Amino acid sequence: MGIRVKDIMTRDVVTVSPEATLKEIAGLLVKNSVSSVPVCDDKGKVVGIISERDLLRPFGKTIAQRRDWWISALAQGNDLEPQFEKLIGVNEHRAALLMTPPVKTTSEETELGELAEIMSESDIKRLPVLWDGKLVGIVSRADVVRAIAGLNAA
Repeated sequence: MGIRVKDIMTRDVVTVSPEATLKEIAGLLVKNSVSSVPVCDDKGKVVGIISERDLLRPFGKTIAQRRDWWISALAQGNDLEPQFEKLIGVNEHRAALLMTPPVKTTSEETELGELAEIMSESDIKRLPVLWDGKLVGIVSRADVVRAIAGLNAA
């Protein structure tokens, strides 16, 4: 029997709710030295994943231009109320708007070869691990590489 996801996954997974703010998510990523976190609803179901890349999206030039266009269109040349500007501001973005849904997941029993193939073909860096529909861990490309290194050393 070969190496399975349960042998290499991280079990203590940092998660956020769909209502988590950009600032809260960034703080968790830095504090926990991770590059992404699953987004879970109030029942613990994985509804998305949010990465450093997703957090950068609101700062992009294209997004800023679109936001400016919408502001102009909505305001019809008039100044917007400060509350409205705050509502659409970058600091008010929530995980639900920034996350990548749906999330591809895997099980604890997935073998290393199959996992590597899924990640490679789908260009996925990490997969939440589910057991009976519940989040029990997360596995990353780095975990796979470490496992391969261990296999090669044996």
